[in-house]
Amino acid sequence: MSTAAAKAGIAIAAGDSQPQTAGATHASALHPAPGATGTLIGNLRELFKFKVTAMVLVTTWAGFYLGSMHSGISSFQRGLLETLVGVALVSAGASALNEALERKSDAKMTRTAQRPIAAGRISLWQGLALGLGAVIVGGFWLLVTTNLLTVGLALLTVFTYVAIYTPLKRVTTLATFLGAFPGAAGPLLGWTAARGQIEWPGVALFAILFVWQFPHFMAIAWLYRHDYARAGIKMLPVVQPDGLSTVIEALFYAAIMIPISLAPWWLRMAGLPYAVLATLLGLFYLGYTIRFSRILSATSETQSRMFARDLLKVSVIYLPLLLTGLMLAATMQ
Repeated sequence: MSTAAAKAGIAIAAGDSQPQTAGATHASALHPAPGATGTLIGNLRELFKFKVTAMVLVTTWAGFYLGSMHSGISSFQRGLLETLVGVALVSAGASALNEALERKSDAKMTRTAQRPIAAGRISLWQGLALGLGAVIVGGFWLLVTTNLLTVGLALLTVFTYVAIYTPLKRVTTLATFLGAFPGAAGPLLGWTAARGQIEWPGVALFAILFVWQFPHFMAIAWLYRHDYARAGIKMLPVVQPDGLSTVIEALFYAAIMIPISLAPWWLRMAGLPYAVLATLLGLFYLGYTIRFSRILSATSETQSRMFARDLLKVSVIYLPLLLTGLMLAATMQ
């Protein structure tokens, strides 16, 4: 009797445990584990390169603002928000596609190994779907809310970044030069969204972003040259590790940054206060680039990295200050 009762008790316990497991599974589906939502948001922020997208939006806003001023109207309108939404989607989608294509090289580099696709937290197909979806939705949104020229430039930017720059990084150092084109597109997209055409002031804004990138890129390339070498990416400090060509390129573009940054003044987009500010900021940027050249005589890796990191910080400060000064000093046409 006791054995039978024991068997019956085991059977009942087993029968009772099944519904509890199913119920727990159902509950977990409705209520994700603590931290799961935060983890998902964090993965999406990394996949869509939130900081890069934010910088693109800042430059797009500057282009839209200055384009609106050129038209004699306020930039604080519905069109600004519509443009920023569309550009944000396209930029985020391009970043996701870039990470999907670079998942293997990202996994080899310390600074990128924890990106969601490289680390396996988001699958390749999920990354591709999210990237393509964002680009398609963003392109359609821009088509509806802005104009065909802006859509065409946005999609050309994605194509250049994903299909040309990304694969060429493992082939030639020229990839950095080609990558500067999509990197400079933000203000031109803002300008065409506001004006509906490509004009010299919009080209000047594009040129400022284009030239600014090279000292910025060279600082990053030098800081992470060992990472890039492990991943087989042909950055200039990897191909020519003595650093001389890296310094020369950074100095060349920092020097021409001064006259390029004065182009809005020559085009009468802004008055003399902007010209003074642009010159002072340009000299400051050039000064830190000259200081960066001390990587050639640095006595330790720590000292060498310090010079590169300082230039990187200055480059990130320089651009918003220059664009803010230009927007504040802009003249109504």
